[in-house]
Amino acid sequence: MPAPRLYLDHNATAPLRPCARAAVLAALEGAGNPSSVHAEGRAARALIEDARDVVAAAFGVPRKDVVFTSGGTEAANLALHLGVATLSQGFNAPQSPRAMAGATEHACILQTNAHESVEPLPVDGAGRIDLEALAQMLAGAPGRPAVVAVQAANNETGVLQPVAEAARLTHDACGLLVCDAVQAAGRLPLSRDALGADLLIISAHKFGGPKGVGALIINSERVRAHAPLICGGGQEMGRRGGTENVAGIAGFGAALREAQAGLAGEPARLAALRARLEVLVLEAAPDAVIFGAAAERLPNTSCFAVPGLSAETLLIALDLAGVAASSGAACSSGKVKQSYVLAAMGVAPALARGALRLSLGWSTTDDEIGRFGVLFADTVTRARRARAAA
Repeated sequence: MPAPRLYLDHNATAPLRPCARAAVLAALEGAGNPSSVHAEGRAARALIEDARDVVAAAFGVPRKDVVFTSGGTEAANLALHLGVATLSQGFNAPQSPRAMAGATEHACILQTNAHESVEPLPVDGAGRIDLEALAQMLAGAPGRPAVVAVQAANNETGVLQPVAEAARLTHDACGLLVCDAVQAAGRLPLSRDALGADLLIISAHKFGGPKGVGALIINSERVRAHAPLICGGGQEMGRRGGTENVAGIAGFGAALREAQAGLAGEPARLAALRARLEVLVLEAAPDAVIFGAAAERLPNTSCFAVPGLSAETLLIALDLAGVAASSGAACSSGKVKQSYVLAAMGVAPALARGALRLSLGWSTTDDEIGRFGVLFADTVTRARRARAAA
């Protein structure tokens, strides 16, 4: 009987937690529309509000500040849209807002249509945003406040960003701070207020919830605009029209509740597994380069390259060997592309073309890391032999 496959791509999507699966299936049995006033509708509404309570407690916010969306991308677009609309209304700042984002932010931030142009913030060689550059850019256009987007953690390298410091600079310049916490939520203890985020983005399927559901957490004391992207129906307190995804939201709440309960020990467990994985990578390929290793990273993420070997070659070989890995962001229609994140970090194109990302999670075991080490060593040996023969 073949060995089970190794799934090492949690940053793309974590396997569904059993508690989330049970919550989804139970919710699918209900017939009620959560906007209906009859018993069936009230039962559906109760599932949504229970999940809202879980999110609110996890991030230390009032429940009224939690808006459910179809995922992280919608939440990001809504965040930037609301931020720009708020500053345009002149709350605490004049007209003509700007938009800035770290050069390594997710594409849903950098490619948004909520603003005509997003000014990129440079990062250092480890992938951390340059706070001095941010301060200079904010001061460079007096009277024009900015919506500034800074990730809690990068989706490719796992590098943690100085969000609280960026928020302080942004607020001093009468701006608003958007934080993409998609990769950090459920993996690290987070507080909206400790981060200083005015708008916080999360997505269920990164920590073991179902795909297709996320949330935007809004600081309603600072973000005053009432400007939904999806209009009609008045759901989610008028901030996001359309009948709510009751089953998805129920699974979201169940997964987040379990992830939060494990935060006392899970980050350390994953960090130990990641450390062992990187030792095995370097044993198989001593010349491998681990990106972002000089910075604080998510405990579950390792991004590296083996000089002379392409990501596509290694990914195909690993997949055939039974290992699910990634070359970076999993939002490009399955294509292996050179990473703009690594380019922003100053990584040479030839090395960046070989970048692999391995990301661990709630289902990853020590035995799986050991099996990966054997398979990876064999894959590298075969790839180098084939390259030498060619």
